[in-house]
Amino acid sequence: MSKVVTSVGADAANSPWVEELWQQIIGKVGQMSETIGADFPYISYDGKYNSEEADWWTNGFWPGLLWLIYRESKEDQLKDTAAQIEALMDPVLTDFYPLHHDVGFMWSLSSVAQYKLLGCEDSKRRAMTAASHLVGRFNVKGKFIRAWNQPERVGWAIIDCMMNLPLLYWASQESGDPRFRHVAALHADTTLRDFLRPDGSSHHIVCFDPESGERQEALGGQGYSPDSAWSRGTAWALYGMALSARYTGDQRYIDAAKRAAHFFLANVPEDGLPPWDFRAPWEEGMAMDSSASACAASGMLELSLLVPVGESELYRRAAENLIFKLNEKYTTWDDPSEEAILRMGTANRPKKTHVNVPMIYGDYFFAEAVCKLRGVHDTFW
Repeated sequence: MSKVVTSVGADAANSPWVEELWQQIIGKVGQMSETIGADFPYISYDGKYNSEEADWWTNGFWPGLLWLIYRESKEDQLKDTAAQIEALMDPVLTDFYPLHHDVGFMWSLSSVAQYKLLGCEDSKRRAMTAASHLVGRFNVKGKFIRAWNQPERVGWAIIDCMMNLPLLYWASQESGDPRFRHVAALHADTTLRDFLRPDGSSHHIVCFDPESGERQEALGGQGYSPDSAWSRGTAWALYGMALSARYTGDQRYIDAAKRAAHFFLANVPEDGLPPWDFRAPWEEGMAMDSSASACAASGMLELSLLVPVGESELYRRAAENLIFKLNEKYTTWDDPSEEAILRMGTANRPKKTHVNVPMIYGDYFFAEAVCKLRGVHDTFW
C-alpha cells in the first residue's frame, strides 16, 4: 500500500486522501484480523502485537476497531472475531476479578458496540453489568469514581476516567434509570473543579481523602510532574468532556473541551506528533505519543458537532490536519511486516514502559477519527 501524501483538502468528507486512507485502514485491519484473531493485543514489538490477560484495560480497543470496519464492510469474519473477544472477557465480569474503573474502555467498544450494531441482548447485559460495577466505585463524599484497587489508592481518581463515563450515560438511556447519569455528571464536575487547569492542561492523578472527600494533592502519574501536562491526559480530558457534553448538553463541558483542545493545538509540534508530556524537558530519543494526537483528533471532531458552525470548522480542520500529519510520517503502510497501524506511541514514560512503540488504542483512535472525517460520526462511546 502506498502512503497518502495529497494536501489537506477543503472538505475532508469529500477529500480523496481521506477515502484512500480509509481503504488502507480497511485492508490493514483485515490483515490484522487474520494474524491476531480473537486475542487481547496491546503493544507491538518487532512487528507483532503481544497478548494480554482478559482483564487488561485496553481489551476493548481491538474489538472496537473490528466493529468500526464491520459497520461498513459487513464482513462476517470481523463480526465473529469481535464477538469472540467480547465473550472471552465474560469471566472478568462473573468470576470476581479485581475490576478497575476502565470497564468503560473495555465494554463500550465491545459490548455497547455490538448491541448498537446488532441488537445483541447478551452484549447489552454485559455492558449493563459493567456499568453497575462502575457506579459501585463512586465515592459519595468526594463525588469521584475510584480508579484503582490498591489499598493505598482508595481515594485516587485519574483523568482517564472521563472516557469511562459514556458507559454510564448509555446505561441510563437504556435502563431509564437516571442514577448512572447522575454519577457520571458528578464525576465530570469533580474533574472540572479539581483536574482541569485554566490553560486547558490537566493533572493525571488527584488524591482525595476517601472519608471526607476533601482534595489532598495531585500526583504526576504518567506525566512528568504533578504540575506538568501529560499529552494523552490532555486528550482524555478533551474527548471525555466533549462526550459528557454530548450526553448532557452542559455548556461547561463544552467550554472545558475547548480549553483542552486549544492547549493541545498550541503545544503539539508541527508534524503532529506530541511528546509524552508537553512540559517535560526535551531529551535525545524523547518519548513521543502518537495515540495522544489520534485521540485528540477524534475528540475535536466530537467537539465540532457541539459548537456553532464557525467554530465547528476550526475544530474539524484542526483534527484533519493532525490525522494528515500522523499519516504522512507515522503510519506503517510502507512496512507489511508490521501488524500495527500507527507508530510512536508511549504507554508510561516515568516507568520506562513501552516507549515509542505502536499501541492498539493509537490504532483505534486513528481509525475512529478517519471514520468521522468521512462523515460517519456515530461512535460506540
